[in-house]
Amino acid sequence: MNPWLAVAAINGLLAVAAGALGAHGIQSLLDAHAVQIFETATRYQMYHALAIGLAALALRGPFATLACALFLAGIVLFSGSLYLVALTGVPIFGILTPVGGANFLAGWASLAYAALKAGSAQ
Repeated sequence: MNPWLAVAAINGLLAVAAGALGAHGIQSLLDAHAVQIFETATRYQMYHALAIGLAALALRGPFATLACALFLAGIVLFSGSLYLVALTGVPIFGILTPVGGANFLAGWASLAYAALKAGSAQ
């Protein structure tokens, strides 16, 4: 069993649900800028749900696991803060967005290292 694959699937499901909500449920409630912020959150959540799935399926080892954890932290902090900004109109939540972005970057670096390390082991 690979729990990270389940985490990827759950985040993919949540991203699709958020996308549907953004496209059909809240557009009349939010201004255009808030809708754009919400769509950015949804898009990055889906990208990184797929990245968690990729790492879970393709690689093993501590750096692949670290990449998954960093991607998940990025989803919570980056996408989560953008969802909060869009839905509440409170911009202070945006201070977490760059921290989430840094987690995404570190996750991609960890995934690259895991791939290079796996390639050198063969």
